[in-house]
Amino acid sequence: MTLTKNTLYNLILAINKNNIFIQAPDESNITYGELLKYVDNTFNQLSSLNIKKEDRIALALENGSAMACTFVAIASNFTSCPLNPSFTKEEFKFYYDDLKVKAVIIEENKLLQAREAAEELNIEIIDLKKKTSSNFIKLNIEVNNTNKTCSPNSNEDDIAMILHTSGTTSRPKMVPLSHENLMASAKNISTTLNLNKHDKCLNIMPMFHIHGLIAAILAPIYQSGSIITPSGFDALKFFRWIEEYKPTWYTAVPTMHQAILSRAPRNIDIIQNNPLKFIRSSSASLPSIVMENLERVFNTCVIESYGMTEAAHQMTSNPLPPRKRKSGTVGLAAGPDVALLYKNEIINNDQNNRNITGHIIIKGENVTNGYINNPKANAESFINGWFLTGDEGMFDDDGYLKITGRLKEIINRGGEKISPKEIDEILMDNENIQQAVAFSVPHEKLGEDLFAAVVLKENKITNEDELKDYCKNRLTKFKIPRKILIIQEIPKGPTGKLQRIGLAEKLGIK
Repeated sequence: MTLTKNTLYNLILAINKNNIFIQAPDESNITYGELLKYVDNTFNQLSSLNIKKEDRIALALENGSAMACTFVAIASNFTSCPLNPSFTKEEFKFYYDDLKVKAVIIEENKLLQAREAAEELNIEIIDLKKKTSSNFIKLNIEVNNTNKTCSPNSNEDDIAMILHTSGTTSRPKMVPLSHENLMASAKNISTTLNLNKHDKCLNIMPMFHIHGLIAAILAPIYQSGSIITPSGFDALKFFRWIEEYKPTWYTAVPTMHQAILSRAPRNIDIIQNNPLKFIRSSSASLPSIVMENLERVFNTCVIESYGMTEAAHQMTSNPLPPRKRKSGTVGLAAGPDVALLYKNEIINNDQNNRNITGHIIIKGENVTNGYINNPKANAESFINGWFLTGDEGMFDDDGYLKITGRLKEIINRGGEKISPKEIDEILMDNENIQQAVAFSVPHEKLGEDLFAAVVLKENKITNEDELKDYCKNRLTKFKIPRKILIIQEIPKGPTGKLQRIGLAEKLGIK
């Protein structure tokens, strides 16, 4: 698609107004024409409040059509700041203050914590209402002069969205993403997946997360496609949505895929009668056994991609057939340039640099120009125009990128470096294990020691000694976890990603 001005608003303006944008349970369909009307009305309403394009608007909204439409409306003409609706009041206060938001949009009669936090900080609250007649939405703002309309004037370098990094080991950093960043990433993803206007994405990812916002909303929009927006992920309802809406693909994190697989045997007829073109996985490493089971059960290909907030999500991806998909890798560069930093030298992906392990670095139109108000993080994260991802990896013999570990997660056990991802994969190959995560525990003499936590499959039985014996045949001695904990559930982050950093503390291990 060629646009005169590469902004989100111009993208929507160019789409056939009769195309279906959103389908949602218990709601009427929303067309692109209705979306455009909502975007225009929102722009005029907020402009009447003297809110300018550089002003930051927090979105404290739950998953669903209202959040999807409002995100698009605010990002098109202002600076959107999507927030996790599950935050506590104190968390909302922190993010409102850190972002210096001008206003916050909250659905009426919902999210009391978000509302109280805004009131205490004297931040303008804009109520979002759902129209009962058409199930569409509107902002509760009265515009005095209804004849006066303003013209959207966003440019490619204007900031469309600000997200925070996860902040697992330090204060969360603010990542500004411009229209150029978002549009480049939406184009990259839609190209990688060969999307078209007939494709329908089932979006089960949280809509405050880069994965759900870019891969499952903006990438379909880039090709005039449709999205299905339930109120959140529910493994019990997943197959009902597949049967009712007949999506052509869905994208999720590995823990969601695992939950879906656990329900699949009860829904074989639905799977067979509603084939998917492909399944996408991102935001965490997909265990090989999960990929194999997904492809076998759904009789389709699983495309694993590598993304992060600072890259407006996608950096690399395994390609669609007939090109090769490689389990255990995150594929090939899919938009930005991807290289390795090895001994202070930039190593490109060519035949002479295969199987060298280094720091993964990227640069491209989808990559942020730098964190907000954080010169120290910028100095540490950017070198000669390249962004340092914090991940360690290597290019294999075919040039596919394999992530060997998160640099902050690499465990140094008495001088021996261990990638916890490797331990995860080995444990996941055990027929009794549903989920596994290896993690670091402080050790007086070694500095760090290696533990692992596992969740067993339904009706499977094993014990720690059996699992250690299993590991002895697969791992060198220093890589065998000192303790393997069998637990009911592994703590997850807000996007469903298994929590590795800080897991020892969460499990009460000292």
